Amino acid sequence: MKQKDIIAVFDLDSIDAAAANLINTFPEARIFAFYGDMGSGKTTFIKSVCRSMGVGQFVTSPTFALVNEYRDISGKLSFFHFDFYRIEEVDEVLDMGYEDYFYSESFCFIEWPEKVADLLPDNTLKISIDVLDNANRQIRKL
Repeated sequence: MKQKDIIAVFDLDSIDAAAANLINTFPEARIFAFYGDMGSGKTTFIKSVCRSMGVGQFVTSPTFALVNEYRDISGKLSFFHFDFYRIEEVDEVLDMGYEDYFYSESFCFIEWPEKVADLLPDNTLKISIDVLDNANRQIRKL
């Protein structure tokens, strides 16, 4: 792994700075695919990314709904948060009209993207959240 691929190392006290660093490092990115083990902090990190981008709503995991939509405080930007952990067939994602989200120019944050790998647009920013220890995580570009 190259050092330049590491975006941030953080704990809960510095998660907001790590989230802002991700957005500032990749200002053109709209589709973010977050890879990591169960409990690695994907949802927690996405909450922080949304907060750093001006989402005033309470961000929760869309585990059962598959997707949640949030708006920034101005109401101008849409953010879609996907959790594909529970899908069993890719047809579930096709049926929900994933293209309307992924190709909308809105921000999309995807948990468990490996379940829909063939559907991810070419411009998807692939990010790994690695557990370093009980308190610390590392964000790196794949």
